[in-house]
Order: sequence, then C-alpha cells, then structure tokens
Amino acid sequence: MSTTSSSDSAADAVFDATGIAARAKRAGDLAPDATLPDGAGRLVRLSDEWRKGPLVLVFYRGGWCGYCSLQLRAWHQRADDLARLGATLLAISPQTPDHSMRTAEDNQFTFTVLSDSNLEAASGFELAFTLPPELVSFYGSVGTDIPVLNGNGLWVLPVPATYVIDEDGRIRFAHIEEDIRKRAEPADVLRAIEDMVRGRALAAASAP
Repeated sequence: MSTTSSSDSAADAVFDATGIAARAKRAGDLAPDATLPDGAGRLVRLSDEWRKGPLVLVFYRGGWCGYCSLQLRAWHQRADDLARLGATLLAISPQTPDHSMRTAEDNQFTFTVLSDSNLEAASGFELAFTLPPELVSFYGSVGTDIPVLNGNGLWVLPVPATYVIDEDGRIRFAHIEEDIRKRAEPADVLRAIEDMVRGRALAAASAP
C-alpha cells in the first residue's frame, strides 16, 4: 500500500475520537436489514441475500480511496473461494449508483457494488460519522467532493468494516478498523465462513 500521509494520521485521530469501534455492530449481534440500489439501480435487500447462504459485507469509503480499492481488488481475486463456500459478497459505499457502477466497471469486479447514499446501512451498523472541519478542508482541497460523490450533500463516511452474516441474520464475524490503512484479510474472513459452514453441516448431521 502507499505510504502514510498526514491526512491518514488525521483521519485516524478522528476515528479514535468517534468511539464508533465500540458502538458498531459486532459478532453475535443481529444484522440490521437495508435495501440498497446497485450500480444499475436494481434494489438489493440484504436479508434476501443472507438467507441464500453466508453473506460478506464490505463497507468502504468510495472508489476515490486507494486503500479501499486495494481491499476490493483483493476480494476480486478470491471470487472462486467465495463461490466454493456458497458465499455472496456485497461491497457498500455511500457513493451514488453511477459512481458505484464506475468503480465496479473500472476494476471489472465480479461481485455486486451497492450504493448507500442515504446511509441506511452505514447507520444501521453504526459505522457512519461526520467528518470534522479539518478533513472537510483537506478533501475539498484535493478535489474529493464527498457530498457530490455521495449525492446527499453530507460530509459523512462509514468507518471501513467487514462482516460475515449467517442465514439467520446473525453476525458471525466483524472487523471494524479505525485505522483506514488496515482492513480484514480475505483469508481470515474465508476461514470464518468455513467454520460457519462446517458448524451448520455438523448440526444438520446430528439433528434427529
């Protein structure tokens, strides 16, 4: 990944002050439901997806975020592993549907990218936070107009997070990272899914 910038250090300090890492949904919690559009405007309901099998949710800041792009590209390379486990991955950012589609098309992602412009999912998982004035000034100065990219007029972003949700809507894995340079490793997430699938199979085999 790229070297740490002063903006990253400032963002880390902001995240530390929000307390979001302590409030956000964790393993064992029931996942909040949400219905979000994909890049083409088709609505996707999270609960419909997790009822099909293991669901991975990746909350990212936007296509403009280099760390997010690295994370999503790493997941793109694990498409076969997700398919083997019968798992679905949905990437969620507050970008508008057209910006979400551009992110998916530019990177040729095989998974679905959803738009959370109204912050329904980010707020449900308690990941959303309002940027302080110094970060608003910084992002404005480098041409990252978040209110326009997100189409909601707000300087609000989600803390990057990765979740695994089971067929009952229970969160089985949660990684909420205040340091925007760090993300859950796909290998760790896949191991959590493997454990979940194995546990389901054992329970089914032992049922009368």
